[in-house]
Amino acid sequence: MIDIKQIREDPERFERAAKQKLFDVDIRQLLRLDRELRDAKKQLQDITTEKNSIGKSIPRLAGDEKKSALERLSKLKQDEADYQSRIKTGQPEFDELMLLVAQPADDDVPLGRDDTENVEIRRQGQIRQFDFDPKDHVQLGLALDIIDIERGVKLAGTRNYFLKGDGALLHWAVLRFAMDYMVGKGYTPLSVPLLAKDEVMKGTGYFPGSEDQTYQMEKDNLSLVGTAEVPLTAYHMDEILKAEHLPAKYVALSSCFRREAGAAGKDTYGLYRIHQFDKVEQVVVCKNSIEESRKYHAEILASAEAVMQALELPYRVVNVCTGDLGRGQVKKFDIEAWMPSRRDYCETHSASRFYDFQARRMNLRYKDPATNKNLFCHTLNNTVIASPRILIPILELYQNADGSITIPNVLRKYMAGREKIECFV
Repeated sequence: MIDIKQIREDPERFERAAKQKLFDVDIRQLLRLDRELRDAKKQLQDITTEKNSIGKSIPRLAGDEKKSALERLSKLKQDEADYQSRIKTGQPEFDELMLLVAQPADDDVPLGRDDTENVEIRRQGQIRQFDFDPKDHVQLGLALDIIDIERGVKLAGTRNYFLKGDGALLHWAVLRFAMDYMVGKGYTPLSVPLLAKDEVMKGTGYFPGSEDQTYQMEKDNLSLVGTAEVPLTAYHMDEILKAEHLPAKYVALSSCFRREAGAAGKDTYGLYRIHQFDKVEQVVVCKNSIEESRKYHAEILASAEAVMQALELPYRVVNVCTGDLGRGQVKKFDIEAWMPSRRDYCETHSASRFYDFQARRMNLRYKDPATNKNLFCHTLNNTVIASPRILIPILELYQNADGSITIPNVLRKYMAGREKIECFV
């Protein structure tokens, strides 16, 4: 959520942000409601003051003066009811519009409509050149009996799957390695709820806007989270933290659920776009400082890059354009891994900063010792690793001519020291 004062001071900036981010919000209607509500609330304050004054004077009055005072008091009560009705009608619409306002992107974010206009920053690692005809991850998984999509679809519908045997072990190895790495970097691990109330989804910026992508349980007014970002960021919701406890750094390994609404016919092959996956997510809650936010943005991006480099996977980092940013993100870096079967770099990680957008919605603050004022925190989040999508480049880039898979060196301790996944049939 944005500070309404900023919108009043520069409405064109927020109209421009909505256009650049491709969000629909009527800023002029928002400001009209804001003026009406402020006027109504001011009138109510004046009415209360006058009512109190008349109430104190009535015992001293008599005759026509008392009658006039009582008539005035009756009129004030009618006016009071009228202004209260205006507020009751206008406040929900104002609040709804405020949730739709997009936060302006930072000045160094490229303009663009979608991910095709993201700007590459750098590449890391060499793309493997095969001296044999390589298989894709589904062919490898079926041959090694480590992926079973057919039974996953039979049990749960499209975009579902089983990981089996060494496939499941490799999946868990990747996640355990990422968790161990982050804990070693000083991040506090949390086991988080996978269900969230609507106020939590609104607080983190997923509602309104992502309802169609979310599995919602209307009977219980709860939603399955699409990322551990939601519970991690909302962990201190409605709290006032001590400045000395910032930054708060958290990491969680959780299952994630996404409906992939609107993706019919898109990326239907294999493990790329699926309904359920597991992810290691990191979140930073820091002081209200642009400089600190930028520093921690570099830190969380470095975490994902370190994991990719340890896995020895080629990747590139892109600066995400305005049209590919979320409503609250001021800047986002994506990491895209090279996937041979897709013949391209494809997104595997996202590192985002929000400034105080999420904190305002969640009422997450800290006591600033310099001013003794309560300030809204800044929040950031990052995908450390997400699986099984990351298994696509691992399986495809580590395959051997005989159909076996070489296990990345850093994962072998999680797989009983073995060097390969092989088929012994």
